[in-house]
Parts: sequence; structure tokens; C-alpha cells
Amino acid sequence: MVVEEPQEPEIPVTILTGFLGAGKTTLLNRILKENHQFKIAIIENEFGTENIDNDLIVTEQKEQIVSMNNGCVCCTIRGDLSRVLTNLRLKRERGEIDFDYVVLETSGVANPGPVAQTFFMDDAVAPFFRLDGIVTVVDAKYGAKTLDEEANARDQVGFADRILVSKCDLVTPEELEAFEARLRGMNARAPIRRVDMGNCPVDVVLNIAGFNMNDVLDVDPNFFVDDHHHHHHNDDIHTFVYDSEKPFDPMKLERYIMSLTSVYGPDMLRYKGILYFKGVDRRVVFQGVHMLAVSDVLGPWGDRKPFSKLVFIGRNLPEEAIRKGLDTCLA
Repeated sequence: MVVEEPQEPEIPVTILTGFLGAGKTTLLNRILKENHQFKIAIIENEFGTENIDNDLIVTEQKEQIVSMNNGCVCCTIRGDLSRVLTNLRLKRERGEIDFDYVVLETSGVANPGPVAQTFFMDDAVAPFFRLDGIVTVVDAKYGAKTLDEEANARDQVGFADRILVSKCDLVTPEELEAFEARLRGMNARAPIRRVDMGNCPVDVVLNIAGFNMNDVLDVDPNFFVDDHHHHHHNDDIHTFVYDSEKPFDPMKLERYIMSLTSVYGPDMLRYKGILYFKGVDRRVVFQGVHMLAVSDVLGPWGDRKPFSKLVFIGRNLPEEAIRKGLDTCLA
């Protein structure tokens, strides 16, 4: 596998997503009113006319950057995300606006995948903006029905680095536990937190390093639930973990990952792993979104016994076939 030196763009970005009515705007308003060290630029990509906060200067222009009373800025997208980000960056460089963090609130019906890819694929964006993480808000009251009916809602859960469950007081404890078990079955790597009317610590949403290359693979296999808890949901998105104490052959694994993404890339929402390569005494991490993957070399294994651990979150992925394919890449 080719190891690339990752760039560290200056401006971190959080994608805030969740289906219609889940509580994204309520959460964002809470964050904006809290004391924190960030100067945030908000990019709102919503259908309709509801504004993010009553303190906005409202205009009817196609796109408008406005100042808020807490020093933040807000930009409502009515066009291409790359152009909007570049416009914000140039205004920042000219000293016309001041921000050091971007929060992008997606439309409630949006799939966050293409938005995330912008930060890897777009040459005008990638050198300047770093995707910090994807935070998904889900509604405990109507979330199960939404997941049953809306593919984009399931994608939003699959892409998440953090899952925030709102409206928990509207369901019974048993219903809430069952719903959270279902979410863990779909995405085991994303910590789940219950929120009340957007009441959530800022550090749960911002600066979470969800896309950072590091040696902490935040998946607890104990989070997986037995099939009988969620067999009736027929969720097309699920998580599985592949691990091995045998080393990989680097060239075999690279070829296999390339063939895997060429066939199943559109359905591979997130994948991340720590890799143990034959003849390499250092840890290698990699992660990807759809067909795009990046990797980095970390420190030596030291006293730790080397291992590989890969997490896949995807839509109708052939788990057993992928496991067997990875087995063939072991040295």
C-alpha cells in the first residue's frame, strides 16, 4: 500500500447532519451561544427560509455572508460548496472576516458523503480546509421510522463520527435503548450521546479529530448487538471489524483495496484501520470515504504485539467475501 504524507490544512471543518426535524439547528444555536475558543464560520445548506439565529442579517440574495452578534459569520449556500469555501477563505485572507473554524450544516435530506469528499478531492479546498468530523443528530421519537424509510438518513448514521440522540424524553427507556442498539449495529465506531434541546458540550461536536490519522481506533467490539435486537429493521448499513495478528503483504493489500473500492466504493461509507505490514516495524493507519483513501506511518510498535484492525461501515457490503479477500493478503 502506498503511504502518503498527509497534509495538515489550517482550517478545521465539522459537518453537522441529521434528517429533517432531528434538531441540528437547535444544537448549533446552543454551540454558538456558549463560550469557547473558536471563531466559527457557519455554512448553512438548508432548503426553506428558516434562519440559523434571530441575530442574522437577512437578505434575499443568492448567497450572503453575514455577521452575528457573537463574532461568528454565517453563509447560506445557494451554490457550489467549493466556491463558497474559497470565497470565505479569500475574505479571511483579506481581513474582511475573521474565523478559525467552519461548521457546515447540511440539508436534512442530504447525504453527507459528497460533502465529505470535497475536502479530499477538490484542489481548491483540500490544501486549506481539514475535515475534522461528521456529527449526526437523530430523533429518538421518529428516528426509527425515518431510518426505515429514508436511505439518506441511514447514510447520515453510517458516516457519523459522533451520533447525538435528541428528544429522548419522548420515548420510554426501553424504546431508547433499542434505538441506540440499532444505531450501534449500523455504526459501531461512533460514540452515542443523548442531548436535550441541543444541550451538549462543545468538545463533543467540535475539534473531535474524527478524520485525523492517529493510532486510536475508536471501535469497541462490545458495542455490537446480537442479531435478534435488530433483525427486523433490514438496515442496509452496518459495521464489521476485521482483525488479524498476522502481517499483511503490502502489495497484495494495496491491490485488493483498489479492487474493492472500484467495485464497492459507492457503498463503502467509512473505513479505517491500523495495519501491520510484514518487514515494517512501524504502525500504519489508513482511512477512506468511498473510493478515496489516505494513509500515514506512525511510531514503532515498541513493546506492543503487532496487529491489524480494520473497520468497515457500508451499505450491503459482502462481509464474508471481504474477510476472505483480506485473508488472501496476509503474508
